[in-house]
Amino acid sequence: MRKDSLLETPEPVGRPRMSRRRRKRLAIVISVTLVAVLGLGAAAVAFAFRGVSDNIVRSEFELPQVAEIVEADPGEQNILIMGMDSRVDQNGNPLPDGVYEALHAGGADDGGYNANVLMFLHIPEDRSKTVGISIPRDNYVEIPGAPLGVSYTKIKEAYGLAMQEKMNELVWQEDSELTDEEVYQQSRAAGRQAQIETVSHFLGDVRVDHFVEMTMGGFYHVAEAVAPVSVCLNQATEDFYSGAKFEAGLQEIDAQEAMSFVRQRRDTGFDGPFLTDLDRSRRQQAFLVSLAEKLRETSTLMNPKTVWSLVDVTQKHVALDSEFDVLGFMRIAQDVAQHGAHFITLPIMEFATVDGAEVNIVDVDEVQAIVASVLDGSYFDAPPADPDGAGPDATDPDAADPEAGDGEVGDAAGVGAADGAPAAGDGAAGDDPIPGTENYDSWEEPIRAGSIPCVN
Repeated sequence: MRKDSLLETPEPVGRPRMSRRRRKRLAIVISVTLVAVLGLGAAAVAFAFRGVSDNIVRSEFELPQVAEIVEADPGEQNILIMGMDSRVDQNGNPLPDGVYEALHAGGADDGGYNANVLMFLHIPEDRSKTVGISIPRDNYVEIPGAPLGVSYTKIKEAYGLAMQEKMNELVWQEDSELTDEEVYQQSRAAGRQAQIETVSHFLGDVRVDHFVEMTMGGFYHVAEAVAPVSVCLNQATEDFYSGAKFEAGLQEIDAQEAMSFVRQRRDTGFDGPFLTDLDRSRRQQAFLVSLAEKLRETSTLMNPKTVWSLVDVTQKHVALDSEFDVLGFMRIAQDVAQHGAHFITLPIMEFATVDGAEVNIVDVDEVQAIVASVLDGSYFDAPPADPDGAGPDATDPDAADPEAGDGEVGDAAGVGAADGAPAAGDGAAGDDPIPGTENYDSWEEPIRAGSIPCVN
């Protein structure tokens, strides 16, 4: 059992402050992405053998801050997706040495139990307005219950704080007959409870029906099972920390390169693009689009090796709540894939430093208003007004419609240029786009499915 190194040591990185002028709703329009990935993965698991569900780590949770939980129609669900930073599997076991080498992120004692990826997925009954809400991991928020005495911190840290607090309690409990494995699993369950409760509270005390949790090793093995995956970059880039070293343009990457692609948040080269942690979220979204396209290929899930690899990933690297119905979700996911899903990223006000930690300052009222409009189905009725007048160009009919036009939203293409960032890259950007791809200069632009996104 690993009782130490539960919390991540922040990696120092300089980031500029984001001006209030740049606050805007970030619409990520994706027809399949995560829904298709989970749905097709669930299909592979479900039909590989019926007993697979019994071997998935599961735990219960509750939301005491939600005054009234209205029973949702079986076809309507709110699901929290959590991607963990831990370098171990769901049972706390170290990964094979070759995986650590591929991750380029240290060993079993590195990282921590932070939820580095947080996506709140709202699936309405009619499927026509399915929305995934991406929550920036460094948002500075209130942590219900103040685990280890911490009332406010980065939203991703709720899991690790509560897990450590529970582990301390169980380890020092007198006359305890719990095994090391039971202590570990109960501690992780406490972490999930705290993370789900924190997200629900931040979003406006919203209902969460289910959760899906995946480890970093799980993501690597999914990429390994379906590789190669096509990605596209606007500029050549390299990064010592993540191991990234990519040329500009369309390219196929293996599992190790996929980890570098989705983890990169800076360029350490001589003349590379200017990147921040928000660009890493952009990379992850672009990779999901490409991964979903790969999974849609008939040959991908007709390969027995691929299917069994996905089964193994699910058993070792995925955790679900006790009531999550894999087969039922598979059917829902297939419906969502047919109708399309919209993914948005919650806005931040600025980058800041609080108690030595780099965080995102957010407008909680604005965030909760956006989430409320998603849940009541009014989010796409009309674009919200930008209080600073920096929203989409009212003279451009395509600017207010995330599914129309050439992918630009307002002045998003100019973000970075004012800070001296390099212009859009050679080859992937410009007047002659690469066939089968679509260029996006800024992380603020919508991503559309149907082609490979070219990102920074």
